[in-house]
Amino acid sequence: MSRSKSRVHLSATQAAVIIVNYMLGAGILTLPRTTVDAVGTPDVWIVIIMSGLIVVGLGLIIVALCRRFPGKTVFEFTPIITGRWVSYILLLPMIVYFITISALEIRVMAEVTGMFLLERTPTWAIVMLFMWIGLYMTSGGLPVIVRVFEIILPITLIIFVLEILLSSQLFEINNLRPLLGEGLMPLLKGLKPTLLSYTGYEVMLVMTAYMKNPGKSNKSVVWGVLTSTVIYLITVVMVIGSLSVNGIMTRTWPTLDLLRSFEIQGLIFERFESLLLVIWIMQIFSTSAIAHYTASIGVRDMFRLKGLRVSMYIFLPLIYILAMIPKDVDQTLAFGDMLGNASVVLFGTLPLLLLITSIIRKKGGKQA
Repeated sequence: MSRSKSRVHLSATQAAVIIVNYMLGAGILTLPRTTVDAVGTPDVWIVIIMSGLIVVGLGLIIVALCRRFPGKTVFEFTPIITGRWVSYILLLPMIVYFITISALEIRVMAEVTGMFLLERTPTWAIVMLFMWIGLYMTSGGLPVIVRVFEIILPITLIIFVLEILLSSQLFEINNLRPLLGEGLMPLLKGLKPTLLSYTGYEVMLVMTAYMKNPGKSNKSVVWGVLTSTVIYLITVVMVIGSLSVNGIMTRTWPTLDLLRSFEIQGLIFERFESLLLVIWIMQIFSTSAIAHYTASIGVRDMFRLKGLRVSMYIFLPLIYILAMIPKDVDQTLAFGDMLGNASVVLFGTLPLLLLITSIIRKKGGKQA
């Protein structure tokens, strides 16, 4: 697998597809509960919109930084800005972050699969199975990953939106009232828990280097994040409107519980949660795979290796160990909260600091 990027030319649409596939992972299954726990009012849907707009801004900062160094990933141009030794301090946590995200997604996938589809199947068996399938896909390189994502995403969105809208028979508009009954302060408390669900925009630190026209990376970020925001918004509104704020607080997987709470007689499928799980497992798998691939690119570019296969195989046991550290669902979700906090530092502040430093030190060329 050559280091040359000349064979890979992502369009703006393909870059947006990668962002959406990265974002729509395990977070959507728990998003209503985590945000309701933090906000405590039915105004969670406002937090989703606010978070989406904030993430669009953060994504635009990232692409503005990357476009100063056309054809280079963050792991290649950071040493130019800060010097090689300082760059190691900044970039190694990024690689650890991507690997940990990959491990977390696989563990959540194993928990959900074991609970709803493959009861009494050992967690380690499910984790290892998806790890090796992910390695098989990512070893084909970015063109294979993008083709798979372009197949998975439309199917996922269509089935998910249809299933959520079918739950409208349980929807009560009064569950979303009163509007801003406790003011704005609860909304600010809800911004932080949504960060993990919006994890994904940072992939542009790498993918911008592979784009055919980096000048359109702004559109990729905007469309990618806004598409995910719309899906999150529909989900949160329907779940809260159907289960109520108090009902959500006692559920680990409120989105799945909503789909299990109704059935439609006379259709081929009378119960829909199994169909959603099969589709959504593919979506979580996508998030894990692209995170693993991005971390492998980081090691290759930082240490100037000739290919990705070595780092991909080296990361496999590390992903397995990290995925098996949590002892139960609660620890797995706490693990996700920790990653959300880490993302604030790594991708909320570091790209801006690098952008400012590159401008001050006159590193990098004009915007691509």
